[in-house]
Amino acid sequence: MSKSKSRKTKAPKRVLALPDLEHAKTAVLNSLTSVSGQRTYDHAIREFVAWYCSEPRLAFNRSVVLRYRIHLEQRKYAPATINLRLAAVRRIAYEAADAGLLSPELAAGIRRVKGVRRIGVRLGNWLTPEQGRRLLESSAPSSVRDLRDHAMVAMLIGCGLRRAELLALRVESIQQREEHWVIADLIGKAGHVRTVPIPIWVKSKVDAWLAPAAVTRGPVFRAINKAGRVWGDGMSPKVLWDVVRTAAARAGIDKLAPHDQRRTCARLCHLAGGELDQIQFLLGRYFFLLQKQEQKDSDDPTKDVSAYRFDIVRVENKMIQEQWDSAMKRRPRVAAAN
Repeated sequence: MSKSKSRKTKAPKRVLALPDLEHAKTAVLNSLTSVSGQRTYDHAIREFVAWYCSEPRLAFNRSVVLRYRIHLEQRKYAPATINLRLAAVRRIAYEAADAGLLSPELAAGIRRVKGVRRIGVRLGNWLTPEQGRRLLESSAPSSVRDLRDHAMVAMLIGCGLRRAELLALRVESIQQREEHWVIADLIGKAGHVRTVPIPIWVKSKVDAWLAPAAVTRGPVFRAINKAGRVWGDGMSPKVLWDVVRTAAARAGIDKLAPHDQRRTCARLCHLAGGELDQIQFLLGRYFFLLQKQEQKDSDDPTKDVSAYRFDIVRVENKMIQEQWDSAMKRRPRVAAAN
């Protein structure tokens, strides 16, 4: 009489080895669509794997993740950085449980780990009109590299672009609409699409770079080799950081980041009398306002929403080209009082 062989179900692991963590890491990175998000999560997961493997054979559970959060707090990381690292760990637990490498109960416990509470709001940094003018006038471009760096700084402070948006800018996107130059259909953060007006003085500096570089299509800003020749089809974000730091040091400005020029653009537009919805449209944070306006106009079938969108671009373009220049010439109030 043959005995029936009972099949034992394989229980999920409680301790994840390095191959299991690499498998979960690959699954997490493949689920992300943003290149910057993949780079950020890859660094966060590598930091956690290094800490997890340096400790004794720990079970991957809620207590271990709490210990990792305490470890990050002891290293004096900012709350936003700690919460980002914990979000990456939660994604690892989710993907490991989905692949059968971790118990669903343990994964649920890890996902219940709360982040660090952030008390207060960071102010950020921006330039005054005097500092902005000094930053643009501190250099006299003579070489191709200087022309490229000057055009990049002008684009950052004049259009308020993000680093990824500036590096991904293409010549075909710079178009003329109703006698105004704009960056048409710019794909920004989270895939949001917007149209950014280009002031005349910024367009002249970009043309001054494109002409000697012989760039007629593709990425606008590209790397330059040691011989002073344009090389490749793009450039890395580290080069952009070096460009901003060099220009800031030449102008006598300390601790200036590329994103600070985005804040400077918004600040100068506000000082020039720009409306809040126009500034939000420029920075790519106008979607909530447009949704409210579209909902208001949806009852009227004769109202053209696309015309409303382009009207904001036209009005903002005029504001950027005229009022922004007046803000650059305006002295700070403290200096005027003295």
